[in-house]
Formats: sequence, C-alpha cells, structure tokens
Amino acid sequence: MRTLEGIELMKIVYFGTPDFASYILEYLVAKGNDIVGVVTAPDKPAGRGHKLRPSAVKEVALRVLPEVPLLQPESLKDEAFLAQLEALQADLFIVIAFRMLPKEVWGMPKQGTFNLHASLLPQYRGAAPIQHAILNDDAKTGVTTFLLNEGIDQGKILMQEEIEIATDETGGSLHDKLMQLGAEVSYKTVRGLAEGTITPRPQASDEGIKYATKIFKEDRLLSFQYSSARKLELRVRAMSPYPTAIAVMGDEEIKVFNAREVPSLGAKSPGTSVVTDSTLMVQCQEGALELLEVQFPNKRRTTVRDYLLGNKIEDGVIFK
Repeated sequence: MRTLEGIELMKIVYFGTPDFASYILEYLVAKGNDIVGVVTAPDKPAGRGHKLRPSAVKEVALRVLPEVPLLQPESLKDEAFLAQLEALQADLFIVIAFRMLPKEVWGMPKQGTFNLHASLLPQYRGAAPIQHAILNDDAKTGVTTFLLNEGIDQGKILMQEEIEIATDETGGSLHDKLMQLGAEVSYKTVRGLAEGTITPRPQASDEGIKYATKIFKEDRLLSFQYSSARKLELRVRAMSPYPTAIAVMGDEEIKVFNAREVPSLGAKSPGTSVVTDSTLMVQCQEGALELLEVQFPNKRRTTVRDYLLGNKIEDGVIFK
C-alpha cells in the first residue's frame, strides 16, 4: 500500500472524457494519488477527414500515466470490461463528466464511487448546471462530490464548496472556475475518505429546486419579441462560447458570443434593430440588446464594430 504524508493511499480508477475531467485527472496525479486505471470514451471521428480523435482524458492519461491500464469500453456492461475493472482491485472509483454507470460498475469498489457535479446539489441536477446557473441569474454556485446510487445526482453528499458568479460571467469562464474548484474538492474528498474524516450526508429536500436540463437548439435562440433584454443577455452569457446563442436576422442564423442590455430604443417594436456605423442594437419586449461579438454564416467570429467596417446591415432590419 502506497502512503503519502503518513496516509494510506486508496487505489483509484478514474472515469471521465472531456477537458473538465482531464484537468482534474492531471491535478490528482500531480498530488500523488494512486490512479490504477483510467476509463474513457472510445475514440470518435472528428474534423473534415473524420479521423479518430481521442478524448481529452485519454490524451492526459497517455502522457502522465503511460503505464496505467486505459479502458475504452463501448458498453459498460460488457463482461470483458467488467472483468478488467474488477482485476484492478480499486478501493474507489471517481466519475467526472462521463456516462451514467450501471450498478455493476459503481457498486464494485469497497469505498464506493463518487461523482463531481458542477452545482450545489440538490440544486441543478442534470446535464447543464453551469448554463442554468447563469440563465437563472444566480449569485452563487459551486461543486459537489457525492456517492453514486440508483438515482440521478441524488446520492449522499461528501463535500461541497461554493463560489460567487460574477456579473459578467460566461458559461466558459464559470466552467473554468468550477473545473479548478472541482479539482481541489475532488482531492480533498479523496483525502477525507482515506482519513475517515468525511461522513456522507443526505441531500436536502427537493422542494423548490431547479433542474439543469440538457441544452437544445431552441434554448439557444434569442427571442427578441418575447423576452426582456436582461433575460437575453443572460442567455448569451450562459451559452458563450459553447454552444452559443443564436439570433435570427431574416433567414440568417447569427451566433452571438457577447451582448449587453441597453435602454429601450423608444417606440420601436420588439425585434426591430437600430444600426449605426459601429453598433447593432435590437429592441426587446423590455429594454434593448446590443450585440457586441458575433459570427455570421461562413464568416469568422468578430466584433460587431469590425464586421460593420466591411459589411452593411440595413437599419431597421427585423430579428425574430
């Protein structure tokens, strides 16, 4: 058994796929944790050539854990995969930004399996907690580590830490802050479990909680005729830089990366624009929205000011 600072290290199998998870894996390795296996998604075709591309977690694992088994199962119930997992004799599984695990997997290690969720559970259970915290104009959010059970994001809480949401927060900036906080909290959770200083506690009542449902295209659309400018600014920030808010001008879909609420444009009808040499503003149901950074079809992402230097948008054009 390996030790660190007098504490017996648990043998850990780490499950994850995207950048959020790869950052935390690298952090845990740098802190000296005993990662005995890594599970990630199979390589996926990507780009114009549809060449197979490894996940961010795989790339990190190959670099910092070259001798550690790397498993990429198509099915998490595959008997060969389950046998490989069992053979690693791990004490603990950690799951971050991965698929739902069947009980055959999460019930395997003696210390259980914990997940890191980017919200203060039970608030924002679901697929898109970062975006929904901004959409709802929350003042704070955070991360939670919790033990997996049969429910979705419903297991007993191990640790929680919160942070404030800045007034100009975007989905991207909050993602990065929670990724860094999540790495620290994941490490503290592992250490606390090893020391026996963490007592799992039930989640608070579900009464009044909000859910973080998956983001679909309709959630990205800026409905100037039916929404306030404040709501649309929040939508732009929540979706920036990915999956990106969309404004519809005529038959063109424009990606909007940055926008701000401005005073109403007088007696203009919602959806009506005011265009100058350097600005583009659209009247909303309440107030107006100034578009600041956009991407027109088949164009590069740019500021509205720079776009208008070489392109014309008719004053008064209608946005849906």
